[in-house]
This record gives sequence, C-alpha cells and structure tokens, in this order.
Amino acid sequence: MRQVPGAEDVKAEQVTGLPLLTVTPDPAALARYGLNPGDVQNTVATAVGGTVAGQLFEGDRRFDLVVRLPESLRQDPAVLADLPIPLPATIDADADESSRVATWRSGAPRTVPLREVARIEVQRGPNQVNRENGKRRVVITANVRERDLGGFVGELRTRIGRDVKLPEGYWVDYGGTFEQLISASQRLAVVVPVTLAIIFALLFMAFGSAKDAAIVFSGVPLALTGGVIALALRGIPLSISAGVGFIALSGVAVLNGLVMIAFIRRLREQGDPLENAVRDGALGRLRPVLMPALVASLGFLPMAFNVGAGSEVQRPLATVVIGGILSSTALTLLVLPVLYRWVHRDRTESAQV
Repeated sequence: MRQVPGAEDVKAEQVTGLPLLTVTPDPAALARYGLNPGDVQNTVATAVGGTVAGQLFEGDRRFDLVVRLPESLRQDPAVLADLPIPLPATIDADADESSRVATWRSGAPRTVPLREVARIEVQRGPNQVNRENGKRRVVITANVRERDLGGFVGELRTRIGRDVKLPEGYWVDYGGTFEQLISASQRLAVVVPVTLAIIFALLFMAFGSAKDAAIVFSGVPLALTGGVIALALRGIPLSISAGVGFIALSGVAVLNGLVMIAFIRRLREQGDPLENAVRDGALGRLRPVLMPALVASLGFLPMAFNVGAGSEVQRPLATVVIGGILSSTALTLLVLPVLYRWVHRDRTESAQV
C-alpha cells in the first residue's frame, strides 16, 4: 500500500508483541520416562493456572480452593523449569490381580524436572485477536491525499492481485470511506437519471413543447462541462460531494434557461417577430440571469477555498457549482437565444410563406 501513489499514514493493526511462556513437550524424552503429553500439560496447568482442590463454605457462600504456584514463581521460567513432573509407578506383574499395587523401584526417582521432558521458551504471541462475522480480521489503514479514492483503490487492487500471493483461506476486503463511496455511487447512479428525467418532464409541462423543453434542458450538459473543467483546473478529483454539486448545478442551469425562454415566448405571443423577440429577450433577461449566478458564485467562494476541517467535502462541491454557473450563465445569455432562433426559424419561415 505504501508504494501506491497517494497513500499516506499507512499503518497495520498491532496484533503481536505480547510475551507468552510456551511449554513444548519433547516426545522422545517423554517416551524414555514413560510419560505422555497429558501428564506434562496437567502438571503445568495446575502450577500456572491452578486446579480446584476443594470448596470452602462460609454460611451460604461457597469458594473454590485452588492449588497453584505463587505469583512470583509462576512468572519465572527458571523456576518452572524445575517443576517436578510425577513419573508413572510400576506394577508388580507377578502379584494377584486383587493385590496389585503401584510401587516405585527402589532408588528410582519419582519425579523428573520439567526441563528434562519439555522445552520452555518465552515467545512473542498475539496481543489481540479481532473478529468480524465470525472470522479473524487484521486491519491496514491509510489516508489518501492528492488523489481520488476510487483510482487509488483500483490501483491497489491491481497491485495486490499481481504481486501478493495470499495463503489459502485468506482474502482482502476494502472498507471504510471507499465502502461508503461505492454505496453512494450506486445511489447516485439511480438518483441522477431520475432527477434529469423529472426536470425534463417539468419543463415539458411548463412549456407544452418538447422543443422548448429540450432547448432549456441543453443548459444542463454545458453547465456540467463547466463544473468538470473547474475540477480539472484545480486538480480536484471527482467525488461524491462533486456529484451532489452537479445535481444542484442542474437546477440552477434549468432555472436560468427557463427565465430566458419564458420571456422570449411571451414576447412572441405579444406579436413580436422572432428576431426581435430573441434580441429583446436576451437583453431584458440579462440582469435576472446574472444576479442569481453572481449570488450563488460569491456565496460558494469561501467553501471553494476552504482548507480547514471539512474542506475535502466543501471544495469539490463549491468548485463544481462555481464553474458550472459560469458556463451555464454564458450559455443562457449567448448560446440559448441563438439555439432558440435556430430551432424556431423553419416554423417562422413556413408561416410567412
């Protein structure tokens, strides 16, 4: 992850570092003494963890009596190395079955030190084990700077798939802000087309003409173009906040176009020729179109140049709105009247003939 451009503050979750006392039985030594691993494990478990040997009653309260080594001895590997492990007793095979007793051979030791039958080591073990959905999980975190999150994760996935060979049973998931980005992108993929369709339907209902609705709706793509150019000039990657800005920008672009075309249509209904209606409409709606554009642009300027907390959300949104309003205003004042004249010219000429 550190090798991918844009990665900052890369950290892996600390999962090891806790010292653990490890007792590993030696199978060959156990066989020489006639022991099995359970004998060693039970003795060590009693010495370190404790074993309940009885119960103490005080009135209606009950306490377990636990046998184990003192705290100072349990933490000393040298002392544990001398822990006596009981050896199995021998049974007289010649005695009757009813009188057989376990005895030790004369002079033979009854115990053996733990170090003779096991290896005692202090090793670093896990200090925590995190789980999610019943599976163990280790988290690697990073911040992404000077790059879009989607492109960063895409390159990271490519490099991991190409250079990292995961053992059987291991896999990589991507979460955090990227997971939110994916869910938000899926919602925007539904919201944006529905919003644009509703805008066009409202325009058609307002004008009663698909041509005029399409003329006003043409302000949306050119306004979006201005937002994209503004993002590119500032080097800001496309993000969810920028997508929200595009939705807001579509409304402003349609509003300005609606003001312009509605005024031109009203002039034509009053009997003005097409040329005069287009010219007078463009001049008469100059200030009503410029004022909302200036107010919105100036209002978003502090957000566009914010560098404090929340700037990663505010700057893309404000940049899109400002750039889109500039291009949308130019479209509304210059291109939209020309487009209206071009679309309705044929109908006017036919009416004159």
